[in-house]
Amino acid sequence: MQLNDVLSIQIYSLRLMGSLDGMLDAVKAAGITHVETFGPQFDTPDATKAALDARGLTATTGHIGIVALRERFAEIVAASKKLGISQLYMPAVPPEQRDMAGPGWTAIGQELGALSHRMADEGIALGYHNHHWEMIKKDGNLTALDLLFAGAEGSKLSWEVDVAWLVRGNVDPKAVMTQYKHLISAAHVKDLAPEGECLDEDGWADVGHGRLDWKDLWGFCRGLGARWMVLEHDKPNDAARFARRSAAFLRQTVA
Repeated sequence: MQLNDVLSIQIYSLRLMGSLDGMLDAVKAAGITHVETFGPQFDTPDATKAALDARGLTATTGHIGIVALRERFAEIVAASKKLGISQLYMPAVPPEQRDMAGPGWTAIGQELGALSHRMADEGIALGYHNHHWEMIKKDGNLTALDLLFAGAEGSKLSWEVDVAWLVRGNVDPKAVMTQYKHLISAAHVKDLAPEGECLDEDGWADVGHGRLDWKDLWGFCRGLGARWMVLEHDKPNDAARFARRSAAFLRQTVA
């Protein structure tokens, strides 16, 4: 596959640019043709689809919160179909639940597992996206992520691995990815700045301009089954620069 066949960008990275038109213009200018949507785009699927089509862009995956999945299931399904999205990820548990004890994480896994079957009946896959708090041990040597995946065992739930958040969780990302390689369907491609740098960007860096070896990690993620490689930066001070420089690095390095 060519780079553009697997490369995407999470629109959340561009949210501070304001309008969807401005965000998508930056995506197109960076030479990226696929996007990963998040919450607001599901509220206005017709307008989102028109804006994507006008620029020759395609929404391939999307992030949608668990509250929306619980309370607006049919609406989210309809919006996903309108946008042409066949893979959704639940991006994070609500803030008030992130410190919950082990049984809570197992219960979340069970709920997401059940939702994955409901979504599959609609022709849409459902997965989970990690941060660093899932790396905290909750039950002996079992982390929150272990318990969530155990709760979802036997379901159709997959995993969008956020490699940089694994690193921030002080674990060996390759070891965790290898353990759950059968669940991986996508990866977030993001980078960490050297210690003490990019503090105004919460320590994140443009991909290829930080301390993670994305030449190596790209092949590793793809080798474990990541269909989509999704650029993301949680707090860029210049989102257009992030998209442009990150895409350019990948074209020079992994294309």
